[in-house]
Amino acid sequence: MSDIGDLALDVALLLAFVGLGTGVAAGVRRRPDWTQMAERCLWAVFGFTTLAMVALFYAFANHDFQLAYVAQHSARSMTLSYRLAALWGGQSGSLLLWLWMLTAYGVGALVAHRRSSRSLMPWVTAMLLANCIFFLVLLNFSTNPFEKLPPSHVLSDGNGLNPLLQHPVMLIHPLMLYVGFVGFAVPFAFAFAALVTGELDTTWFRTTRRWTLFAWSFLGVGILLGGRWAYEVLGWGGYWAWDPVENASLMPWLVGTAYIHSVMIQEKRDMLKIWNLVLIGLTYTLCLFGTFLTRSGVVQSVHSFTNSGWFGYIFLAYVVAIALVFFTALYLRRGRLRARNRLESVVSREASFLLNNWAFMVLLVAVFVGTLFPVFSETLTSERITVGPKFFNTLAGPLALMLLFLTGVGPLIAWRRASPASLQRQFLWPALVGGATALGLVVLLWGTGAFWSIACWSLSAFVVATVVQEFAQAVRARTRRGEGAATALATLFRKNQRRYGGYVVHLGIVFILVGVAGAAFEEERLENIRPGDSLRIHTYRLEYLTAEAIPAQHYGGAKARIALYQGDEGVAIMAPEKRQYWLEDQPASIPSIYSTLQEDLYVILTELEADGSATLKLYRNPLVNWIWLGGYVFVLGSLLVMWPHPERPRESPTE
Repeated sequence: MSDIGDLALDVALLLAFVGLGTGVAAGVRRRPDWTQMAERCLWAVFGFTTLAMVALFYAFANHDFQLAYVAQHSARSMTLSYRLAALWGGQSGSLLLWLWMLTAYGVGALVAHRRSSRSLMPWVTAMLLANCIFFLVLLNFSTNPFEKLPPSHVLSDGNGLNPLLQHPVMLIHPLMLYVGFVGFAVPFAFAFAALVTGELDTTWFRTTRRWTLFAWSFLGVGILLGGRWAYEVLGWGGYWAWDPVENASLMPWLVGTAYIHSVMIQEKRDMLKIWNLVLIGLTYTLCLFGTFLTRSGVVQSVHSFTNSGWFGYIFLAYVVAIALVFFTALYLRRGRLRARNRLESVVSREASFLLNNWAFMVLLVAVFVGTLFPVFSETLTSERITVGPKFFNTLAGPLALMLLFLTGVGPLIAWRRASPASLQRQFLWPALVGGATALGLVVLLWGTGAFWSIACWSLSAFVVATVVQEFAQAVRARTRRGEGAATALATLFRKNQRRYGGYVVHLGIVFILVGVAGAAFEEERLENIRPGDSLRIHTYRLEYLTAEAIPAQHYGGAKARIALYQGDEGVAIMAPEKRQYWLEDQPASIPSIYSTLQEDLYVILTELEADGSATLKLYRNPLVNWIWLGGYVFVLGSLLVMWPHPERPRESPTE
């Protein structure tokens, strides 16, 4: 079966070259028959790549340790689900997964647009196949997942998957990120096709709107799942450390968010044509660049696959080449992308969206510089200097507050120019709610020094009040026409799903920031405690009962049993673990977490001493569950925005 998978990659590479050449020729000569041939090549590449994926899954499922990749990333002691997930646990398999998703997206685009955008499809197909060729070249000649070990090196068991990756979240977290990363290839390809053909109206971004939202939403979910995994597995009490690979996924999401907002200005006012093309080109370039960071060894991270040598240089060269091709095409077409309209007033929705965009871009630059600062410093001074979370937090905090403020302001301001009367009417209640919240928080938290948290929560109240007011006004307008409130609300989502679904997404982001702001009130303790003794943190009392050995097949260690009391009431038995994975020779701390909507109590067993005492590290994390709650609301809003509805005749505007 592994030989079939290897052969499938060879055939896929040949077909991808044929399809690329045919697609370019079809675009130049405007030959529909050649376009169909290029599309069939993409279908065939998808089929052979799927065959390779099945072959590698089969190898993992059946312990085929003849394959170096299977032997390196799985073991007989692993359950089937983790053996299959090991496919994307290393370099070769993750690149194969990227390639398979890229071909699947390509086939999806062909099916969705088989009767529309036909003049763009030769170049769309060519760009997607060009991306396929790059990954196929890597898989065939650099990091082949079907490479076999010499017979003398084949063992009866493998090395096993990194224990940190053997967690339920890691079964889906990489998939979510890849769906997001790879998904931006479709709008990128359509934007490139529009530049090549000169069809530079709104067709290309209207065609790819749902593709963009789909990729952006999944990338956001993947980032949140990564935070959840870090929180539950890495045993340091947090969910975001500005790790280079975390930042690699954040950067394209930031630019994608700016694009989603900016493209509305082009749709409404025929402005920012060049800027929107820059944003979508930069988004996909950063997706590729993030993949390069993860695999090149340029940055050090618990998440990264390291592969030194020429592999990293080739990947970086490809990222630069893709960016050069796209932005050269954009430069050559700049004369046909001049906007018909100009910004008429700084007090307008266009202006708020522009400020939103610039805030995202400044945040992107800060994250980019901080992430690559060790590389820059080593190049200039021969000393590798790393910047810590304080650098990122100092820059990101004010920008996040600005973006939060603009999230509330945008819906309240009219397009083109807002009158003083409309501003007063629209801002009254949201401003009162935000101001009252700020006053109450200042009184409640005076002397704590939590300025940023107070500002964040006050602005969050302002945004929530804005969203509630927008829904209330729209529902009230429809109920006056005889509709029930529930029917009116459902109609809003059906007839203007981007606007009102977007408001739900905004609520999700607000809840996430509410949770992040709670970090200002975190408490941390490190204590050694004997059986029968107690320690306190905030309103909690923990009594150490005993410790017991862990009976397990592929790891050992100990589990502490701790009674948790809040006041005099027992609320839970906590059981943090200290593990040692035998096959991988790697320790791991598994925290125990007591969660409420108000806060988490996070307990880590750092050491068991010879005298029977235990060293415990405790964290009290206020409001952290609002982050995960915000993630659910974010998903709900994304579904509302993307949910397909049958086309209906447009009504006269009454809302």
